[in-house]
Amino acid sequence: MGDNLQQLLQNSTKKNSYFSLALDESNDVRDSAQLLIFIRGTNDHFEVTEELAALQSIKGTTTGEDIYEKVCETVNALNLDWAKLVSVTTDGAPSMVGSKKGVIARINQEMDKQNNSHPIAIHCLIHQQALCCKSLKWDSVMKIVVSCVNFIRANALNHRQFQEFLSELNADHEDVLYHTEVHWLSQGRVLKRFYDLLPQITDFLISKNKEVPELKDTEWKWHLAFLTDVTELLNSFNVQLQGKGKLICDMQSHVKAFEVQLGILIGHVKEENFYYFPTTQNLLEEKPSVAFPNKICVESLEKLHNEFQIRFKELRLYEQDIQLFRNPFSVAIENANIIYQMELAELQNCDSLKDVFKSSSLPNFLASLHSKTYPKLRNHALKMATIFGSTYVCELFQNETSEIFNQI
Repeated sequence: MGDNLQQLLQNSTKKNSYFSLALDESNDVRDSAQLLIFIRGTNDHFEVTEELAALQSIKGTTTGEDIYEKVCETVNALNLDWAKLVSVTTDGAPSMVGSKKGVIARINQEMDKQNNSHPIAIHCLIHQQALCCKSLKWDSVMKIVVSCVNFIRANALNHRQFQEFLSELNADHEDVLYHTEVHWLSQGRVLKRFYDLLPQITDFLISKNKEVPELKDTEWKWHLAFLTDVTELLNSFNVQLQGKGKLICDMQSHVKAFEVQLGILIGHVKEENFYYFPTTQNLLEEKPSVAFPNKICVESLEKLHNEFQIRFKELRLYEQDIQLFRNPFSVAIENANIIYQMELAELQNCDSLKDVFKSSSLPNFLASLHSKTYPKLRNHALKMATIFGSTYVCELFQNETSEIFNQI
């Protein structure tokens, strides 16, 4: 069966005009190092496929050289042409992106030997977003929240009594949630649930003789409410980046839009306009005794905004190429790479193709471009369509595999 699957994958990848790789190294339930390799390919009809190329076990060290050898093994086993490799997406770990011994560096060395161009190195956009979020160092909030949740959930009796307590009060929620550092989304969910249940949590802890003065401190509540709203906004953005088959142009649009939105939100918070901060607005309506801590909240958003601009600087390096892929009609011909200028002049003056672009999906529009008239634009688009904007497919596979193991 394994041989048959390998043969099917080989046959599928042979049809690809270009391909890209997504790599993710992690430990399985037995703490054995595993390398997940996903491949995304595009054929001449702009049909995009994503497949698990290999799940490689790595014994001993997990250096860039070790991972590179497994990547080579996979590429060679599938008879893939290195010249068709467009990009490699990783989580940005040193073993992946190290300048001399990282996987990307070793792949580039191999490409140089074969006189091929270097693949685009993409640092997973979802991972970068999570790193940006870590700039929100509201330890004064998270330490208290995590401590209270752990007190309730770590002890079976406390947990059961708390659930019964909520049931007796007919609370909207039946429990509080655990927070894990691994998944940023969990922080937002924990904070929202914690804030919604704050009166019940406070009363329950008092009944257990556990003093947590912060829960009655108005300024701390401001911080909790504001952080809850910010993480909700970040979670919505995170979800936009998730999903299989996402095109790099769509993910870049979400990133650019969120950076603009952060600028808008900073202006709103300066004016204490909480239209997009419902939890903070609710607290304001309770007319607390302490004023909203404007300065620290504005500074926090500005720091987050600055972090986004720094972290996603790499994405802006490819902005012109992405824009040419997303909408060739919007590219100024004189600013485009010289190899595309004649074809762009032809394309941008073709009314029938303008109509197709407006009424069709991007892949369908690109497939409609005649290969003899627009060979370079088609070739560029075929490459861009293969790029993984994140390692989401790898993490999704890991989560699904973990769930299966947990059920066994």
